Amino acid sequence: MDYIKSLNPVMQALLATLFTYGITALGAAFVFIGKELSRKMLDGILAFAGGVMIAASFWSLLAPAIEMSEGKALPAFLPPTIGFLAGAMFLWLIDKIIPHLHVNFGEEHVEGVKTSWQRSVLLVLAITLHNIPEGLAVGVAFGAAAAGAESANIAGAVALALGIGLQNFPEGIAVSMPLRREGMSKGKSFFYGQLSGLVEPFAGVLGAAIVGFALSILPYALSFAAGAMIFVVVEEVIPESQQAGHTDFATIGAILGFTAMMILDVALG
Repeated sequence: MDYIKSLNPVMQALLATLFTYGITALGAAFVFIGKELSRKMLDGILAFAGGVMIAASFWSLLAPAIEMSEGKALPAFLPPTIGFLAGAMFLWLIDKIIPHLHVNFGEEHVEGVKTSWQRSVLLVLAITLHNIPEGLAVGVAFGAAAAGAESANIAGAVALALGIGLQNFPEGIAVSMPLRREGMSKGKSFFYGQLSGLVEPFAGVLGAAIVGFALSILPYALSFAAGAMIFVVVEEVIPESQQAGHTDFATIGAILGFTAMMILDVALG
């Protein structure tokens, strides 16, 4: 931990998001085992990822943002509210612009602008979209800790990175396995699965760099990342996990994911 503290916050964010990307690649490598996962299991692990994201949005992002806003000129609820809504709106706009296809949906459900891109590319873009706020969240958390914010610390940022990594493993599986099931080779399925996580280091570095300029924007930046993640969970992750009718199993997966992230954040943060 002391070594991490000695690093520049941008480098901290880069290393942390390279870790979360690596876990995505590890999950995608599951395709080489050759055993086909049932749709029920995929729904459960996707919901688990959603639960982690919900818990991380509150404990690691919104709660610190609210604490940082207290005792200031503006009402304590205002900066987190503005940031949260801005984050959700940002993802909504990206969702409307970038062509993508959610896992387990047919090509008639392609979202974004019309395109002739291959299904595999559209699937990767769908996962990439919700890796943006994840990487951003990790970067902002390390930036907040480095800025000396009272309600943010390195241990909490590390807990967030571990939580994001934890849910990235099933995400990697959720991309590579369906592609394999559709007839793509194991190598290509793995390639596209890990590719979806490459955006996280870029988003992480950007988040750490932005908050490094001014402590005053931290509540907005933290809640922005939270709003973006909650949008992804509500718009994409939960509906996908419930689509095939495995509602109870998926719900349990989400509860377990939420609990795992809560334990991580409280124990380490």
